[in-house]
Amino acid sequence: MRKQILRLALPNILSNISVPLLGIVDLALMGHLESEVHINAIAIGGVIFSFIYMSFGFLRMGTTGFAAQAYGKKDEKESILVFSRSLLLAFSIAFLLLLSQELIITIGMQLLQSSPEVSLYAQQYYSIRIFAAPATLGLYAITGWFIGRQDTKTPLFLALLINFANLGFNLLFIKVFDMKSEGVAWGTLIAQYLGFLSGLLIIVIRHKAIFRLWSFKKMLYRPALKAYFKVNQDIFIRTLLLISSLSFFTAASARMSDNILAINTILFQFFLFFSYFIDGFANAAEALVGKYIGKGKSKEVKAVVNQLLKWGFYLSIPFSVLFFFFGKNLMYILTDIPHLIDEAQPYFIWIGLIPVLSFAAFIYDGIYVGATQAKAMRNSMFIASLLIYVPLYYLLREPFGNHGLWIAFLAFLAVRGVLLFVWTKKYIYKLI
Repeated sequence: MRKQILRLALPNILSNISVPLLGIVDLALMGHLESEVHINAIAIGGVIFSFIYMSFGFLRMGTTGFAAQAYGKKDEKESILVFSRSLLLAFSIAFLLLLSQELIITIGMQLLQSSPEVSLYAQQYYSIRIFAAPATLGLYAITGWFIGRQDTKTPLFLALLINFANLGFNLLFIKVFDMKSEGVAWGTLIAQYLGFLSGLLIIVIRHKAIFRLWSFKKMLYRPALKAYFKVNQDIFIRTLLLISSLSFFTAASARMSDNILAINTILFQFFLFFSYFIDGFANAAEALVGKYIGKGKSKEVKAVVNQLLKWGFYLSIPFSVLFFFFGKNLMYILTDIPHLIDEAQPYFIWIGLIPVLSFAAFIYDGIYVGATQAKAMRNSMFIASLLIYVPLYYLLREPFGNHGLWIAFLAFLAVRGVLLFVWTKKYIYKLI
């Protein structure tokens, strides 16, 4: 079991951490310009796109769960139908996003309420990057399908291709053509289309035999679509609550001051790095739990759950130590603005606690996705975000300021993990 987990998790880890690493490079490029305004523009623009794309994360997660169960049943016909349904939905959503782009940026700017200069640069960033929507959402379908088929090496290749291309274009536009935040947007757009087209080409070449099993009529088969949309509906609500919570963090930071926004944006990269790292094991959970449920093997499902929780706990300890004791050193990579580094130091205790308090939530997300038990994920997110996180922030913001925001965020992460643990017997083991 350990070998299977590592075989799937390690490529996912490398794939996942390339995303925050690129974000760190982007912040470093902006952080070494003459003002923090460019850091904040990327932060505000990034929140809007995180809200958009994470809201539709079900395209990846839902695809993985259904593809893994089809793989466990050795049903190749259903496998290609799952992919085609996901890709059709991805393009439909992207088309609606492009039609609604002006409305989205208007609402985003009103909610986030940054300074006029930051808003100007953030809107420039958004107006370019929004045209990557078809490629970005299409990549969700491609990545989810490969992971469901127990293939994590191809998503790794695509992620590395995208992120190295993104880095290269960012350096070209910023260092050679003297662009600023708009250069980051152009780099992202080009890299996303390069990755999407490469992924489609790999599927067509490597899996062309199963395309003979595809049927337009079967793709639109109502009972299958109903099951697909039911799971994805719950994942959508869960993800919407998640990204709303993350966006709330940025918005609350922006309302305090531009300095706090810049500090929290930089410190938040520590959380993102750990989350993308531990998500490698969550992705392994999706693939393995889905496969063994498809095969009807209860013993293996329980073994996967136990092993993954152990991995998550053991790996969270060194991350906590690294963040707590070496946070200041890591900040120098992101910015050389002295007052931001000095003012960030009181908050290192909170980033040090993030790994040990959050690993369970990430691991259980993967377990529940593989089992296509999205209802529990939705309910846990509702309780953690709306009944714990937001009320706790408003209770603590006056006496503790930015510390209160971090405490509320940590409580949100911990409660999700506890709830999903408590509900495991009811939602996961009952299936087998």
